[in-house]
Amino acid sequence: MKIVLIDDHPLVRRGLISVLSLEKDLLIIGEASNIREGLEVINKQQPDLALVDLRLGNECGIDIIEKCNKDNIECKFVVLTSSANEHDFKRAEEAGTQGYVLKEALPEELLYALRLVSRGRKYYDPGMMDEIMKMTYRSEPFEELTPREQEVLIALGEGLCNRDIAKKLFVTENTVKKHVSQILAKLELADRTQAALYAYSKGLVRVS
Repeated sequence: MKIVLIDDHPLVRRGLISVLSLEKDLLIIGEASNIREGLEVINKQQPDLALVDLRLGNECGIDIIEKCNKDNIECKFVVLTSSANEHDFKRAEEAGTQGYVLKEALPEELLYALRLVSRGRKYYDPGMMDEIMKMTYRSEPFEELTPREQEVLIALGEGLCNRDIAKKLFVTENTVKKHVSQILAKLELADRTQAALYAYSKGLVRVS
């Protein structure tokens, strides 16, 4: 997997290179410290994934993600930030970010997130999700789900689409859709993303 690093702190970039360069399946092909450099390196190097800091001095890394997605550039994005702010997360998610990792994460957590995103899944830092979910959702609605609905919820937390959930549980896609609808109704959630966040908050999906 070809990766570019976009962070305004040289020391952070050096640390990331030290961690990622030890992995045989990861290759650092470029660095940047601001929006202009970030867009240039992405367009020139055409990476599989960009690891982007949320705050680049007085600029916002999400602007890079929005611009690239608007231009239909084939690159996945993972935000690496010290911000566990719900507003920052929501803006990143709406911009098309596939991953959101806090800088306090362990190296193995970051590696897990990068590989998960590279396979077309999403990753949201469990530490941040805990704080958001405490403020957002009811305390004990999980017990209202049937065992099958709980399995579907876990699969949603793993970032699986309906087709993949159907294959995993040996049911039809229509059945999965019905389970998802029931889960959202019982947990009083708006969409699949919120269901995934709920799964993280309950510890149903863990880094392995």
